[in-house]
Amino acid sequence: MGRPSRSPEVPDGAQSGCAGTATRGLASGSASPSSQSQRGLDCFIFFLADVQTGFGPFVAVYLTTQKWTQVEIGLILSIGGIVGLIGQMPGGAIIDAARSERMVAGLAVATIGASALAYAAWPIFPVIALAAIVHAAASCVLGPAIAAISLGLVGPNMIGERLGRNARFASLGNGAAAAVMGGVGYLISSRAVFVVSFAFAIATVLSLARIRDREIDPEQAHGAIVRSRPDPEATSVLHLLRQHSLIVFAGAILLLQLANAAMLPIMAGVVTAHSSQDAPALIAACIIVPQAIVALISPTVGRKAGTWGRRPLLLIGFAALAIRGLLFAVVRDPFLLVTVQVLDGITAAVFGVMIPLIIADIAFGSGHFNLAQGIVGTATGIGASLSTALAGYVGDSFGNGTAFFGLAAIAALGMIVIWFLMPETRRAAVQ
Repeated sequence: MGRPSRSPEVPDGAQSGCAGTATRGLASGSASPSSQSQRGLDCFIFFLADVQTGFGPFVAVYLTTQKWTQVEIGLILSIGGIVGLIGQMPGGAIIDAARSERMVAGLAVATIGASALAYAAWPIFPVIALAAIVHAAASCVLGPAIAAISLGLVGPNMIGERLGRNARFASLGNGAAAAVMGGVGYLISSRAVFVVSFAFAIATVLSLARIRDREIDPEQAHGAIVRSRPDPEATSVLHLLRQHSLIVFAGAILLLQLANAAMLPIMAGVVTAHSSQDAPALIAACIIVPQAIVALISPTVGRKAGTWGRRPLLLIGFAALAIRGLLFAVVRDPFLLVTVQVLDGITAAVFGVMIPLIIADIAFGSGHFNLAQGIVGTATGIGASLSTALAGYVGDSFGNGTAFFGLAAIAALGMIVIWFLMPETRRAAVQ
């Protein structure tokens, strides 16, 4: 049998966050999730960001200390990237088919924790390659799982604010993990970073356990609605794939990543060329500043999505990205470049909330919310993969300024797509 419907308990009204944020009720008379479940999801997202940070740039640093060649390191990173790309849609389909999103998420986190231990204990190619594959595959279900748990907890009427809150805690987690792991890597060793990742994985699973499974509405979590007479056409995968708004939005997100993914790497090269001594601190600041902006404004983005609609915010996000590219092309002062990164925070906050929110709008009633996330996730991966190669070629051939102008033009094309082709997806409150 499936999971029971949401428990009718009354929320306790406590403050939430890992130490507390206000619980928000559902519209249409449904019971609100308890503050325990809200706090559990906050902390789950925070600690999961910590876990995933360990598998970022620290992988290359660690494997370099183990005398790996750049070819071997590049191969490991490529393996993870390829698995992550092709696993997006299957990962979403797994969450849609799951009886318990919480159980799938817990197994995925445990798998990533085991991968972290493998990195630390056996830095030989077959083990690291297997760990990279397993980590990438497990990560493919975590994004859809978080969105599904969020939607199942609060419902479609309050999902915008919940996604804003998710983005805030993910950003705080990324910032905290970068500081902790950077300190551990400096004071102890780069190997110890993966032991810390494993410890964070334990905290992540414990946080997940605080989310009450009975409060996650299984129909809402998959983007379905309860019907007395199910409509086979509305709930078919083919119907979802024919949605004009999904196709346009996936294309817009591909353009977003095509414009965005290469900007920071190219800018890091520019900073290093102009101020090699200050480059590490400046690049760190370029990462921290956007995270702070995301943590600050993401909840506001979630609220404004309910009053302004989705399209104005998408236009703001693309505009910030286009302006950032133009400024990178003309600004030469390394310290001013850090200030320009405020625009990256605006774009990240907008799309961190808007991507799952618009997918929830489009997939509403289909029962395939998480598969739709996988489709857009695939577009994200394709755009990011092409961005660095394309911008790198243009930069080498015509100069970094031209590369930045080109990336800004792609962002402007994304604005045009949203303005002329993307319909407004905001729905009236669900009764």
